[in-house]
Amino acid sequence: MDKLGFSLRKLRTLLIFSFIAFSVLLIFSVKHQNSIFDFVGAFSNMNLLPANNNHDVTSSSSTVKAESPVLGDKDLNTVTGIFQEPNQTLTILDIGPKKKPSPITIANDQLLDGLLVSAFDEASCLTTNCKYLVWTASNGLGNRMITLAAAFLYAILTDRVLLVKFGIDMFALFCEPFPDSSWLLPRNFPYWKHHKHIETYENMLMNSKKNRSKGLLPQFLILNLQHTHDGHNNFFHCDQSQALLQKVPVLILSSDQYFVPSLFMIPSFTQELSKMFPKKDTVFHHLGRYLFHPSNQAWELISRFYEEHLSKENEKIGLQIRVYNTHRASHETIINETLACTLQHKLLPDIGVPKTAAESHLKKQASKAVLVASLYSEYGEKLRTMYKANTTVTGEVINVYQPSHEGRQKSNNDTHNIKAWTEIYLLSLCDALITSPKSTFGYVAHSLGGLKPWILERAYGETIPNPPCRRSKSMEPCFHYPPKYDCMANNTVDFTSLFHHMKHCEDVSNGLRLVNTDH
Repeated sequence: MDKLGFSLRKLRTLLIFSFIAFSVLLIFSVKHQNSIFDFVGAFSNMNLLPANNNHDVTSSSSTVKAESPVLGDKDLNTVTGIFQEPNQTLTILDIGPKKKPSPITIANDQLLDGLLVSAFDEASCLTTNCKYLVWTASNGLGNRMITLAAAFLYAILTDRVLLVKFGIDMFALFCEPFPDSSWLLPRNFPYWKHHKHIETYENMLMNSKKNRSKGLLPQFLILNLQHTHDGHNNFFHCDQSQALLQKVPVLILSSDQYFVPSLFMIPSFTQELSKMFPKKDTVFHHLGRYLFHPSNQAWELISRFYEEHLSKENEKIGLQIRVYNTHRASHETIINETLACTLQHKLLPDIGVPKTAAESHLKKQASKAVLVASLYSEYGEKLRTMYKANTTVTGEVINVYQPSHEGRQKSNNDTHNIKAWTEIYLLSLCDALITSPKSTFGYVAHSLGGLKPWILERAYGETIPNPPCRRSKSMEPCFHYPPKYDCMANNTVDFTSLFHHMKHCEDVSNGLRLVNTDH
């Protein structure tokens, strides 16, 4: 009996301690549930990449800490790069506003109805009150980046969720820009199935009167703002067109143009844009620096090249040379024009006498780096040979670097695009830039860097233009094919006469560029 009583007392004591421990654990879990969920979420996010992926973002080789104050610490950019297409498990619930968690799971065959009817809870962002802007890629990387920035601004102004349809050539370039959300278009988004049968913006404009009278508007609409479709672009900037577009839940954008100046023409956007951008020539600079953070793979290339070649130079001069037609102007003409521009504006020193053997090995303190970005190797080689063989009149040492020379543009190649993105970013870190006319590659570089570049004049034959280059009035990219239609007056107009913060571009006479009002 004594043993039995002792056992009962021991069991009772154990039960009391267990109850106390359970109560403490319950209180702790309630108070720290967000932290636990964050931990679980972070752990699950670590499995986004396959184990055998060569670009493991958690590896020490991919996390590069650049000591330079210019480059900063990549660890501060905490969003992981994306290196593979989104899998089938990414759903519409993974994107868009997340004010309230939604436990709803939607089957693929229900998703289309969910977007088109108001039967679902608004918090799930699957009702007609939640609108989407789906960006699709056009042309080269420069065009894609300027249109993506313009699309981002348009999505903000129209209260739309921005989604991007990246091909395999885009996944290794950027980090996800929006915390706790993905901007990648899910594989089960209805667009994937029905994009061949979606109505176009042109058709909607032609049929707008009939549709309004019947109260019929498409639920999905292809908004083609390509320069080859500039006829209907003349009405995109009109409030009447925007009123129609606002009623369409899903807009699928296709554009190769920086159409931001069009947004500044729309009366209903004017007040908000003025508050967002008191300095009109900083639009892309701010949008681009928010959206375009190099992936770990790209950052490793950028930081390695910068630390090895550019970090210790007194000054960095970037030369972005895009040749559209070698029959119009030879490589020799273009390199001579570029040199004339650098000398005229004292960006680089003129050469002096040939170097002696002793001078070739003598290290000077004052040095400049020239970063050449071009598809052709001739430009870097010519400059490197010239400055290596000769002294300079200022005594400075000029070091010339060209990261790559692909020979031709390969817009849909992932390796080519990551090299292009690396060079764009490196150019943006330079102190001064010379860029080619009408080059969106150059636009992105100088706009990200907050620089007003010297833009080369278009050369013909063997004649070097005089002047060889002109300083841009603005940091903004040029809108090559702006509208010409005045929505209020119902006639054609030069919009520089209506908006004092718009000027014609130095490199495209009919183009428009946003400038500060003091210009």
